[in-house]
Amino acid sequence: MPLTKSAIKALKVSQRRKEENDLTRAKIKSAVKGAKISIAKQGSDVAEKIQSLYRELDLAAKKNVIHKNKASRLKSRITKTANQTDKTAEIVKPVAKKAKK
Repeated sequence: MPLTKSAIKALKVSQRRKEENDLTRAKIKSAVKGAKISIAKQGSDVAEKIQSLYRELDLAAKKNVIHKNKASRLKSRITKTANQTDKTAEIVKPVAKKAKK
């Protein structure tokens, strides 16, 4: 247990950040699962699921919850899987990022 005031405060901050990061990871996990299920069933909401997955991955990478390369890798794999089916080949296209100024 922390003894000093600053250590107590640091522990509280650490616990709060852990909860937020765990929540973000859970959102990613559920979004990946939803996208994979939608792709497997060839549902009509594949594009929406993939778009929400992209959003969650980008937010997590921005918050440094996951590494940006991991987010990119997951997006690539999901897009590749989705494009292997004939039905979604025209729907799912990689989103080009805007150049920063």
